[in-house]
Amino acid sequence: MTHTHPAEPQACTTLRRDGVAVVLDHPASGLPSVLHWGADLGPLSPADHTALDAATDPRTPPGTLDAGRRVPLLPQESDGWAGRPGILALRDGGPVFPRWTVTERTADDATLRLTATSDGLELRTRLAVERGGLVTLRHTLTNTGAGTVTLDQLDAVLPVPRGADHLTSFTGRWAREKTPVTAAMPAGAATVTSRRGRGGHDAPWVSIASAGEPRNRAGEAWAVHLGWSADVVHRTDRMTDHEPQLGAGELLRPGEIRLAPGETHEAPVAYFAWSDSGLDGLSRRFHTWMRAREQHPDGVRPLVLNTWEAVYFDHDPERVAALARAAAAVGVERFVLDDGWFHDRRDDTRGLGDWVVDPAVWPGGLEPLADLVRELGMRFGLWFEPEMVNLDSDLARAHPDWILGNPASVPSPDGLSFRNQYVLDLAHPEAWEHVRGQMSALIDALGITFVKWDHNRDLVEAVHMDGGRPRPGTHAQTLAAYRLIDRLKADHPGLEIESCSSGGARTDLGILARTDRVWASDSNDPAERQDIQRWTELVLPPELIGAHVGPSPAHSSGRATDLSYRVATALQGHAGFEWNILECAPDETEAIRAYAALYKELRGLLHSGTVVHGDPADPALRVRGVVAADGTEAVFTVATVGALSDARPERVTLPGLDTELRYTVRVREEAGSAKWFGGTPRWLAEEPSDIPGAVLDRVGLQLPHLWPMQALVLHLRAA
Repeated sequence: MTHTHPAEPQACTTLRRDGVAVVLDHPASGLPSVLHWGADLGPLSPADHTALDAATDPRTPPGTLDAGRRVPLLPQESDGWAGRPGILALRDGGPVFPRWTVTERTADDATLRLTATSDGLELRTRLAVERGGLVTLRHTLTNTGAGTVTLDQLDAVLPVPRGADHLTSFTGRWAREKTPVTAAMPAGAATVTSRRGRGGHDAPWVSIASAGEPRNRAGEAWAVHLGWSADVVHRTDRMTDHEPQLGAGELLRPGEIRLAPGETHEAPVAYFAWSDSGLDGLSRRFHTWMRAREQHPDGVRPLVLNTWEAVYFDHDPERVAALARAAAAVGVERFVLDDGWFHDRRDDTRGLGDWVVDPAVWPGGLEPLADLVRELGMRFGLWFEPEMVNLDSDLARAHPDWILGNPASVPSPDGLSFRNQYVLDLAHPEAWEHVRGQMSALIDALGITFVKWDHNRDLVEAVHMDGGRPRPGTHAQTLAAYRLIDRLKADHPGLEIESCSSGGARTDLGILARTDRVWASDSNDPAERQDIQRWTELVLPPELIGAHVGPSPAHSSGRATDLSYRVATALQGHAGFEWNILECAPDETEAIRAYAALYKELRGLLHSGTVVHGDPADPALRVRGVVAADGTEAVFTVATVGALSDARPERVTLPGLDTELRYTVRVREEAGSAKWFGGTPRWLAEEPSDIPGAVLDRVGLQLPHLWPMQALVLHLRAA
C-alpha cells in the first residue's frame, strides 16, 4: 500500500523487507532521522513507534545543541552536528544553509520517497529496503532559484550503534586489489577517499562497521558501498554527542558541479547492508539483490579464453587461429582477442583511439578469425580501451583538443604519462560519437557478442572545456562513459561487456549497473587470487567475477603452482583461461579438458547458490563454498596460501549445510590431486564419504597436512 501526503508532525515510517527494517521519525520541521536500521522489528503500531521513539531519544524539551539531537538524513551544522556535513553548497559564491521543509512524502512497505525545499533548492530522497534486505539511499538536488548553485558535497549516511567499535576498509595495488584493513573505529569525523578518476586498486570498496573484528559467519556488521565508478569518499562520524554515522558520497572537485536555474544533480546510489551473521550475511544481501536485477545475466556463463597472456602484442593470424582451434578442442565457449589488433598497435605507445583493424597485421581483416571462432562453436569477443588515447595515433594528431587533461601536462613535461597514454574526453560530443561509431561498426561487421572494456590509467588533472571555460572533468567523463556503454548495449542487443581496469580498479555497482562481469585482477597467481576473489565477492556474486587459469609460473608474480591449485581457484568465479594452451604438454591438455567439463558440470550451482566462508584458525587456510538454495548440493574449496602452522592441521567446518541431511563428500581431482604429507584422514581415504550435515557444519572434517598452495575441491550431495 502506498500513501502520499504532506509531512505529519511526529509521524514515523517503517520500511521492512527480508529480515531488515529501517524506522524513521518525521519531526514537525526538517528532514527525517533514522531511529533504527537493522533487524526487522515486526509490524509496528503507532504506539510501538512512540515507544521506540521514547526509548531512543536522548533529549527532553527544550534541548540544547550539546544534548545530542538525532541526526537527520542529511546532517548540517544547524542540526547541532559537528561531523562532516551531508551537503555543502554555494549560491553565486555565498554559503547556503538549507532549512528543509518536507513538502511530500510517499511510502509503501519498503520504499520512502521524500521531497523537501529550502530557499531555491529542492531535495528529493529515495530510501528503500530492497530484495535481500539491502538498503539503498539516493539524494537528488535541483536548483529551483536564481543564480548558480555550486555543489561540493552530497553524501548518504545511516546510523550505526556505538557498539560498532571496529572499522574495516580496503586498500591495495595493481595485482593485489581489495586488501582489507581493520582497526578500531576512529574517533571524530574520518574519511577514506579515492582520487584516481576511477575506483583504483586501492579504492575504499566497502566500509564495514562491526562489533569487534569482523568474522565470516558470526557477529553484527554494517556496511556501505557507493555505486560510482570514479572519485569517492567513505566516511565515519563517531562524534561524542551523537550516534555514529556510516556513509559515502562522490568526491567532487571544487566547482565541478554547477547548477544553473532548473538544473539537477543526481548523487550516486549508496548501498547499505546489515548482518547479524558476519560478513557472509552482508554478501547474501548484496548477492540476492544483484541476482534479482532485470539485467543480471540469466544464462550459463561461458568458459572463456582471453589471448592477452597467450600472445600479448604478437598478433600472428595463423598462430591466433591455431589457438582458437586448441581452445575449442578443450571446451572453450568464448574466444576473446585482446590488445594489439588495431591500427599501428605493436606496443603500448601507439594506436589507442584508432579503432580500426590494422591491415599490416591482419591483412584479411578480423572477419576470417571471427568466422572461424563461430564455426568452431564459440562466441567472439574483442578488447577495446574506449576512454583512452595515445598521442601517437591518428585521433590525437587530428583532435588534440579531445584530450581530457591540463594542457600543461600534455605531453607530460617529465615524460611520464601513465602507460604512455592519455584520457579521451568523452564528454566532448564529437569524441564520444567517434568512439561509438568505430566500435559499433566493428561489433556489427564481426558479430561481436562480448567486449572486454579496459581502462588502464588514472585521470590526472582532468580538465574539460565547457563552453570555452576549463572545468573539472571527472564527473562528466564518468557519465559519458556510462552513456556510451548504455548506447552500445541498446544498439546491439545481447552484447556483453566486461569492466576491466588494469584488473580490478573499476568493479563498483555503478559500472555493474550496465556491464556483465568484471576482471578481478591482472594477477592470475592463484595464491593472490584466493583473497582478491574473496573480497571482490563480498559485494559481487561469483558469476560476475572473471577468474582464469593462467600459466605457471604466473606472469604477474613469478610464482609456480600446480595446475590443480589454479583450477580450484578459477572455479570460484566465471572461469576461463589466460594462457597459451598451444604450449601445453599432452597431459596438461587432458587436464584442462577435464577442468572445462567440471566447470560446465558445476556452474549451475556455483553461479546460483549461497556463497559461504569458514573461519579457520590457521591464517594460511581458506575455506570457501557455494551451497544450493535447498541445501542438497554444495562445492567447497579448502586451500592453503602458505605453510600450515601445526603438524596436525585443524578440522574445518563446512558452513551453510542442512544439518538434517547426510552428504556424500567427494574430492574432485579432474585437473590433478592436491599434495600433502603425513597421514591421510580416514574420510578422505574412503571417499566418497557419507557424513551427517550436522557433523560437517558443527564438528568439521580433519584436514591432511596440505603443502603450501594446494587445494581440495569437495563436492557434496545429499545422500
